[in-house]
Amino acid sequence: MAGEIMDNKGRGVASWSWPSIHPEGRKFALAAAAISGLFAFMAWETLAWPMAALALGICAFFRDPQRVVPQDTNAIVSPADGLVSLIVEVEPPAELCVADGAGRRGLPSGPVTRVSIFMSVFDVHINRAPVGGTVSRVVYIPGRFLNADLDKASEENERQHILIERHDGLAIGFTQIAGLVARRIVPFVKPGDLIAAGQRIGLIRFGSRVDVFLPAGTAPSVLLGQRVIAGETILAQVGDQRLIEGIAQ
Repeated sequence: MAGEIMDNKGRGVASWSWPSIHPEGRKFALAAAAISGLFAFMAWETLAWPMAALALGICAFFRDPQRVVPQDTNAIVSPADGLVSLIVEVEPPAELCVADGAGRRGLPSGPVTRVSIFMSVFDVHINRAPVGGTVSRVVYIPGRFLNADLDKASEENERQHILIERHDGLAIGFTQIAGLVARRIVPFVKPGDLIAAGQRIGLIRFGSRVDVFLPAGTAPSVLLGQRVIAGETILAQVGDQRLIEGIAQ
């Protein structure tokens, strides 16, 4: 299925398969499995079974399923799996707005809509690019490890800002935020990289959040409380300002 063109007319072949385990997690899973095997060999079954369960849990956490990414130039796709926990009007972070010293501009100043996606330990934690383009900056900021579901986590927690500039000059910024349990943000991209929408750009270990800053004049296509899927759910359509309402049921 990887790389195959799918469409809404039925083109392509859809089939279920076990998700792969990202290499970042394999070393942890193998270590837990090895310790479990050692405990089993020593007949310490009360320790062997919990370590075996831990190995399976690590594999589940670092699962990396394939996704079908919409090929729509106006679409901004979700960079993360999880719950839309906040939709607010904010000023973008200064790190995404200021000039980078090399003549490359950042996001324009002025309030924009920020969509926050909370990832629990049960969600896929591979993050994906919301749009295709060139990575113009990656800014890491050390900080605290507050509950990522809190609004102030955007300004106080350890985080990493990423700015992607499309071929038409439109820039989309988003932020990976470490949470209460998360202790490391792992990037897969660097400034200057050319990436496609939905491409894997990094992960955050063990529970966290991703903030997306929509362009001015663009409203979200998702609702507060909705669950989204990285690389597949359309978070917004550039220039679309329609009000969308939903009912929890």
